[in-house]
Amino acid sequence: MQSVRSIAEQIVAREGGYVNDPDDPGGATKHGVTIHTMRALGLDLDGDGDVDSNDVRRVTPELATDLFLDHYFARPNIHMLPDPLQASVFDMQVNAGSNAVRILQRLLRDMGLDIVVDGLIGPQTARAAHAALGDAPDHLVDAYGIARRNYYYRLADRRPASRKYARRRDGGKGGWIIRAEEFISPRYHLTSAQHRERTASWD
Repeated sequence: MQSVRSIAEQIVAREGGYVNDPDDPGGATKHGVTIHTMRALGLDLDGDGDVDSNDVRRVTPELATDLFLDHYFARPNIHMLPDPLQASVFDMQVNAGSNAVRILQRLLRDMGLDIVVDGLIGPQTARAAHAALGDAPDHLVDAYGIARRNYYYRLADRRPASRKYARRRDGGKGGWIIRAEEFISPRYHLTSAQHRERTASWD
């Protein structure tokens, strides 16, 4: 199994460099670290007394990796989940915050496990996740990845400004969908035709 740091480094690489898209609620972002996260942590990297886009531009891959390990892996207790789930939940935690855990908790409830959907990983969620993996060892990771993909589609259904992240201009899969499918077995990837059918109502 790859190390947690290796997983974090892959997330940083997946996130890319500096962007400040007005349609992205995250605001100015570099290597996946948003200006909101930096303000919450007081990361005034240029020492001018405030945290703004200039500070975001100073984020290095190494700093992003350390922040992800501390604030998106250790603090949310992702280490309590079964090893096979950790990479996908960690990646989604960076991308969507506590919604990553809510997606998992709803999946576990759909599997018949009685847990609260609160976006927090504690003993109850950890036990349920381990039990679910025991019951469906060959399917749980794929099921979570599919639930991630569905979350992105539903988010784009509700928020037209976000559709460009789920569907490219040429109609192909956008970054959100590609990202989710990196954690899904190829046999469960949507075909181009299925993706276009799913997004047809956006036209």
